[in-house]
Amino acid sequence: MKTLGNIIWFLFGGLEFAIAFFLSGIIYCITIFGIPIGLQMFKLAGFVIWPFGKEVRDVSCNGFKVFLNVLWLIFGGIFTVLTVYFVGLLFCITIIGIPFGKQYFKIGKFLLQPLGHEFVK
Repeated sequence: MKTLGNIIWFLFGGLEFAIAFFLSGIIYCITIFGIPIGLQMFKLAGFVIWPFGKEVRDVSCNGFKVFLNVLWLIFGGIFTVLTVYFVGLLFCITIIGIPFGKQYFKIGKFLLQPLGHEFVK
């Protein structure tokens, strides 16, 4: 079932999301302080292509990563998170869309603290 979900996800938005997160990772990597967030955006782009069957796991953060997470939320992260959660809620309106809405909530959890989470199979 997860293979079918991944194929449908890829065809109807996964590729576009992956390209968007990859390009945002490139933009973040232009600055020295943005490199850690840019690298996490590359990981998110890899997750967005095939999200079914993967989970978001918490990892420990040091002081610098917490500082970067706060900067991320202030300078664009909060709008991205709210958008992803809103799209997830829209998908959860229908029974067929609930699995896809859950994937958006996983993405949103990662986007709240990109330097405090990682993806595992």
